[in-house]
Amino acid sequence: MVKKELIKKIADRAGISVSQADQAMNAFMETVSQELANGEFVRLTGFGTFETITMKEHKGRNPKTGEECIVKSARLPKFRAGAILKRSVAEPKKKTKKSKKK
Repeated sequence: MVKKELIKKIADRAGISVSQADQAMNAFMETVSQELANGEFVRLTGFGTFETITMKEHKGRNPKTGEECIVKSARLPKFRAGAILKRSVAEPKKKTKKSKKK
């Protein structure tokens, strides 16, 4: 699923226009991004937590040449799934078969 499809489904479920759902999605992404950039975290109880981690400088290898190099430290975003999300993925609802038109 791509962003456009997700926005359409959100609009349908929430009973709002696609334009409103798009604005809400963009506001959500901007807010989460800004909080992570400020070193904060965003916890959506049951769904998951967005946070940042710091990768330490370490040795790596260039995949083309096999030559050893140093990979610089970096701050990266991380998402940890919550209990409700984990459960819904582990036990997916059964899909109903669509009847074929003759």
